[in-house]
Amino acid sequence: MEGLLSVSVGTVFWASISFLIVFFLLYKMAWTPILQSLKDREEGISNALNEAERARKEMAKLQAGNEDLLRQARDERDNILKDAKAIADKMRAEALAKTQADADRMLAAARAEIENQKKAAITELKNSVATLSVDIAEKLVREKLTDAEKQKALNQSMAADFSAN
Repeated sequence: MEGLLSVSVGTVFWASISFLIVFFLLYKMAWTPILQSLKDREEGISNALNEAERARKEMAKLQAGNEDLLRQARDERDNILKDAKAIADKMRAEALAKTQADADRMLAAARAEIENQKKAAITELKNSVATLSVDIAEKLVREKLTDAEKQKALNQSMAADFSAN
């Protein structure tokens, strides 16, 4: 059994040389490209993280800009609504004043028309009363003047009234 476990110096030497050759070949052919690809991958991840951080900062700036634009738009909308309300109130006040002026003018015209109609009615009533009075007086005078004696008495009474004035 000793033969199986015994190691000769020549075998160790050639095994070591073989190991070193394989190690050197692996180092040149495998380790260097593997390490280079790991380094490249690490740089790629680092660049991606830096780019993501830059994009996040830019998005924060854009969001702040959007919020400013939204605030400005809201302020402008509020100003437009305020101006529109002021214009509507002014138009309403003008329309109310015009309507009030028209109503006052119509009321004054109606009052003047009523006054004119009243005066016309009073004049017509006076004319009717005067005509009726003249008719009644005419009938009374005819009745009284049918008799000559009554006619003389009436003439004397009128003459006396006339001379008294």
